[in-house]
Amino acid sequence: MIVTLIVVCEIGFWVLLAAGVAFRYLLRMPRTGLALLLCEPLLEVVLLVVTALDLKNGADPSAKHGLAALYIGYTVGHGHRTVKWLDGHAAHRLGGAPKPAGPPRYGMARARHEGAVWLGTLVAAVVATGLLQAAMWYVGDPGRTTSLESWQATAWRAAGIHGLIALSYAIWPKKDPAGAGPAGPEKEKEGAGR
Repeated sequence: MIVTLIVVCEIGFWVLLAAGVAFRYLLRMPRTGLALLLCEPLLEVVLLVVTALDLKNGADPSAKHGLAALYIGYTVGHGHRTVKWLDGHAAHRLGGAPKPAGPPRYGMARARHEGAVWLGTLVAAVVATGLLQAAMWYVGDPGRTTSLESWQATAWRAAGIHGLIALSYAIWPKKDPAGAGPAGPEKEKEGAGR
């Protein structure tokens, strides 16, 4: 039942997102659209309550409970960015707003962007770890909670891998092929003076 609820919450997230955008830009009802967008966190609350009730009713902690915690963590860490991204594109396509700027593609600006995205993953890992720890305390039997401990490790492993990828953008910044980076125009001036 928990896995089904995770799928329902994910589908509900996108349905509420689409409905919120439609009400804001197609039907010109921005308050209703905003209200629908603000209902999205309720999905995670429902998932959290159902997961806690499942554990309270004697279910053995398992992968489905770990997956629920990771899903809630991911939504907390990255949900706002997803909503903002889609709202910006909907405002452009449906509401006549200017096209939203994409992420930087080169140099340290790209590294800072990747670092900010990684912070969302870090928040997700913290939230998931906290929820899993609360579930382990709630169950109160260390012999039954080893599965949840492994999900905590999974959350931090994912955050670590994502952190290394984000760090690679700072260590080896991607260079603009057109040479428009900070060193590009200076090199062109040097070459023009010869």
